[in-house]
Amino acid sequence: MNIFSSGSSFSRSTSTNRKNATAIGSPKVFLHKDKSDNSYGLRRDSLISRNLCFLFITGPLITFYLCLSFGYFNIFPNFGLVFPKYGASSSKCDVFDGSWVSDYNYPLYNSSECPFVEQGFNCLGNGRKDKNYLRWRWKPKDCDIPAFNASNILERLRGKRVVFVGDSMSRTQWESFICLLMTGVEDKNSVYEVKGRNITKTTRHLAVRFRSFNLSVEFYRSVFLVQPGIATKHSPKRVKSTLKLDKMDDISKEWVNSDAIIFNSGHWWIPSKLFEMSCYFQLGGSLKLGMSIPSAFKKAMATWASWVEASVDSKRTRVYFRTFEPSHWSIQSSAHCTVMQFPESDYDFKHQSPFSDVVIDIVKKMRFPVKMLRITSMSASRGDAHVGNWSDRKSFADCSHWCLPGVPDFWNEILLSDLFSDKID
Repeated sequence: MNIFSSGSSFSRSTSTNRKNATAIGSPKVFLHKDKSDNSYGLRRDSLISRNLCFLFITGPLITFYLCLSFGYFNIFPNFGLVFPKYGASSSKCDVFDGSWVSDYNYPLYNSSECPFVEQGFNCLGNGRKDKNYLRWRWKPKDCDIPAFNASNILERLRGKRVVFVGDSMSRTQWESFICLLMTGVEDKNSVYEVKGRNITKTTRHLAVRFRSFNLSVEFYRSVFLVQPGIATKHSPKRVKSTLKLDKMDDISKEWVNSDAIIFNSGHWWIPSKLFEMSCYFQLGGSLKLGMSIPSAFKKAMATWASWVEASVDSKRTRVYFRTFEPSHWSIQSSAHCTVMQFPESDYDFKHQSPFSDVVIDIVKKMRFPVKMLRITSMSASRGDAHVGNWSDRKSFADCSHWCLPGVPDFWNEILLSDLFSDKID
């Protein structure tokens, strides 16, 4: 089943034994001879029968067409949406409630053949021998994610601008998104970074263009989403920088003119990235030295929500927020990383998602229809799919980032299916 197939097939049952068919309940029409003109006429009782026959035949037809029209305009109310819909099940399905199943049709691309995969995420290219982690597919309990079809997706995305905003996890998803789409491009040279920039951890903006489809897929590095700044004049010596919780990142104006924006944040909201780096919180002109990280994160997400509602056009732009991605560091040591061989179905991920509930609660109160990509649970059992010791830095183990191909591909399959259908929660 193609991800964007819109047609449906109907099964028709036609009788082949018309000779023995019997009409049930057909009213009889009685003819009589009119003596005056030697022609046949209708008696009063035959006129009544004819009218009853007409109503009996046309009534159900009228009712059928009325029901068909009502259903059509309720099921397909908006043909003017930026992203056209494709055929889907009439019942809504929670695609984030499911399990990983073995599937040897995966992976969908070779990371060594995709120039937009960072070397640090190319685990096979960095010496990983086992390929078991590549042979799993996410299967929701009550439905299926439509099969990926790059050519059809590229046609649907023609002329669009898709933007990813966040930290390195967002950059990984951005890379995965591009590599998936490139499998449907014949001329690989027609896909390029618009300014010839290399993918680095500190580059604030990367834009890859699919020339044949007039499609732009971009990444903006904004790890907190709100604005970092220098310390105020009379700050204590320990304060080297601040995070302005009531102001969006100064590059946020560049995100607005797009057809889809996918946000994430969370991994930098930890003491080692804030307090230990002498970064503290600020509201207006006032430092908030005693503010906790959870309180600051909640305030920052409220600022983000206000910005979305004030700046983004809901008639054009789809907005998504991806929940916190679970890491799999050893419980005994946060510096120790053990990559498993298979998915762990009983992994306890709850303590790994301290920020997801905050974002979900804020989104529920928004007027703007933001979609949550609730990937925390589905990714929690994939301790086998992290970079581990197969990065470009052999001395550094990594149980936060993901190998490509890998888990981020399925975040994107869900994202793409939702872009063209409103049937997914």
